[in-house]
Amino acid sequence: MGMTGTLVVRQATIQDVDQMLEIINFNAAKGLMLPRTKLSICEHLQSFIVAYDGQGVIGMGGLHILWEDLAEIRSLAIAERAQGLGIGKKIVIALVEQATNLGIQRVLSLTYQVDFFHKCNFHIVQKETLPQKVWKDCINCSKLPMCDEIAMIRYTQQDIQE
Repeated sequence: MGMTGTLVVRQATIQDVDQMLEIINFNAAKGLMLPRTKLSICEHLQSFIVAYDGQGVIGMGGLHILWEDLAEIRSLAIAERAQGLGIGKKIVIALVEQATNLGIQRVLSLTYQVDFFHKCNFHIVQKETLPQKVWKDCINCSKLPMCDEIAMIRYTQQDIQE
């Protein structure tokens, strides 16, 4: 199915929630991400943006602030019909821009999609360098002892030396 050229990346609204949930559940069922509840999407709606193609939501992602210098991209997911069209990168760029506007210096992704995030200028870091994340969220995760996700960071000011 071709893109109609009416792609908009915008703030998520309550009308988007069911479609967002569908995209997350589709990707979670394939083991690509953690599932979420409708309630958790509603509760964090302000942190989500969506890609909308005129027919519906085709992608989404959230920016979650972890600390004064660190925000995390969460629940980045693309609808099956829109995969491989560069939508994910557009969403990541918009979320990094949001972090920049908020004055946050680093954006984190915990991911299996290493190549994708490399293309978005993220670099692998050791999870141990992220105590705010690990102790706040990971401590309650069933995968903690054997987590195989890769931590990747992008500096919002690209000229910062790593």
